[in-house]
Amino acid sequence: MEQDVSEDTLTVRGNLQVLLSGLPIFAGLDAATIASIAAICEWLSLPGGATLFEAGEPSDSMYVLLSGCLGSFAPPQAADRRRTLGRVSAGECVGEMGLVSGRPRMASVVALRDSELLRLSREAFDRVLRRHPEAMLRIAQLTVARLESSAGPKPRGRAPGPRSFTLVPQALDVDVAGFALELVDALRRLGRVELVWSARGADHTSQWFHEIESRNDYVVYVAEPAPTTWTRLCLRQADTLLLLARAGSQAAPWASLAAARDAQLATQRVELVLLHDGSLQRGAAARWLAVQPEVAHHHVCTAADVPRVARLLTGTAVGLVLSGGGARGCAHLGVIRALREQGVPIDMVGGTSIGAIMGAAAAYGWPDEQMLQVFRRTFVDSNPLGDYTLPLVSLVAGRRVSSRLRREFGDVAIEDLPLPFYCVSANLTLGHAAVHRSGELWRWLRASVAIPGVLPPVMHHGEVFVDGATINNLPVDVMREAGRGLVIGVDVGADRTFTTDIDDTDAPPFWKLISSFRARDRKRPNIFQVLWRAGMVNSAAATLARRHQTDLLLQPPLEDVDLLNWHAFDRALVAGHRHTREKLAGLPAELARRLGLRIAAGVQADHIGAGTAAAESPESEWLMA
Repeated sequence: MEQDVSEDTLTVRGNLQVLLSGLPIFAGLDAATIASIAAICEWLSLPGGATLFEAGEPSDSMYVLLSGCLGSFAPPQAADRRRTLGRVSAGECVGEMGLVSGRPRMASVVALRDSELLRLSREAFDRVLRRHPEAMLRIAQLTVARLESSAGPKPRGRAPGPRSFTLVPQALDVDVAGFALELVDALRRLGRVELVWSARGADHTSQWFHEIESRNDYVVYVAEPAPTTWTRLCLRQADTLLLLARAGSQAAPWASLAAARDAQLATQRVELVLLHDGSLQRGAAARWLAVQPEVAHHHVCTAADVPRVARLLTGTAVGLVLSGGGARGCAHLGVIRALREQGVPIDMVGGTSIGAIMGAAAAYGWPDEQMLQVFRRTFVDSNPLGDYTLPLVSLVAGRRVSSRLRREFGDVAIEDLPLPFYCVSANLTLGHAAVHRSGELWRWLRASVAIPGVLPPVMHHGEVFVDGATINNLPVDVMREAGRGLVIGVDVGADRTFTTDIDDTDAPPFWKLISSFRARDRKRPNIFQVLWRAGMVNSAAATLARRHQTDLLLQPPLEDVDLLNWHAFDRALVAGHRHTREKLAGLPAELARRLGLRIAAGVQADHIGAGTAAAESPESEWLMA
């Protein structure tokens, strides 16, 4: 496995003692101990894709990774692919636990990139420990720290994200050079970045690539469509593979992926980038995802889309999650407008029930005025729940809701939306929440708002779906699991809005019931309210927990807005807009910076918190537009 020794490698080997003293495992050891270790270490070059050792083999040595990257894998179970345990980065050691315990290897380790390592055999290991017991203490400390890290709770915060990206064009007609320049420009706003192509990097060793990645926050490699030597090298260097394709072209596999080993792809994130010619082409995502299934995908229509892709790739994006809450969900429109006004990017959207509908409009890219007009027409101008029917399955037929969703959103598929989007429904057949990231948008929005007993369930492929609020009314957990960055949650759930001033156990006679509904000073809940609120009760406790999973929680004051009072549209909208501006104006400086706010952290925005009436507030101009 030894490669040709280059000038770069000889320089590093000549400074081996300096290099060892800078590694965490040997930090703090005296010069004599470092010199002893350097004298008995073996230098090993391992090409990308090669196996260092297999699970079950005797633990006969430990290794220190100087450059490159290794992957650790659990033994495969039956016919399943082996499970990834983690990655080993430069400066870390591997195999030392087996030397300490004397047990066989617990995992297999494979080179994910061309790697340079130092090997310390068991005999050399024992010799060092006999002469320098302080080295054993350092190894024991690192071993205990690793065990505690793997067994303990995961820390909250930003996890280390991918730093190297390889662009893999599907064909020669893909403008990979243009996209590469735009991506590098976008990444430059997030840190130091370097672009590497074949003419620049083809003749260098793994040490050169290691130095490039060490002095930059991000590195972008440009591969070739064919499985050339350079392409194979680029595939090995990537934390994330970006598969580029022209959206309008005929879908076909990436020939260059044949150069990647399964062990590499198992630890790399693979994502699809569809380059559109000016406008988004419907159906493109489904065609290309059939060729490369189960990967995230991005739509790029203009240069303005590339910064969003960069944020999503680097874990610095902003995800917006909107809860259910009936008519109170109109506040989501005010929230979205306020975020846009203050420059907060909305990179991903998810929602439940009415939040799914409002979120879909944002993911579709509708401007504020269009959302205002469409949803006023849909919910205020006439009752969407007015098509009453014989209550065998539900109180209303649901045709009115279905037709309006189809009219406003058309036949677009979820995967064709410009922004990544998901909505949540409850699968009654399987008894769990269903997360919809593909398929007909209108259909799954209809499922997400199918309040049990009020609207008929959606039946699809033998399964029954109802309102997602019955299980997960604030699906922040789904957004958090994506690991793309900050999460803003907007909770307009019922809380204390469902109250009454009547003490009763039975329904009164019909004529008294009618008169009680007409009385303005009596609050008797109707069947719509009872069914709606009952459907949300089971998810109330989970919602409280999910509020804590947000980086920014928005809860507009909506106590005076009933779940079914669509005529409170303007009131809810203004409350959402005003509350969001207030919260953004008072954010800590670091969170404000990460959100990209235009207003200074801690500075109160104009017209905020003054208690002005809606007609005198900045929202009034928008409502009158």
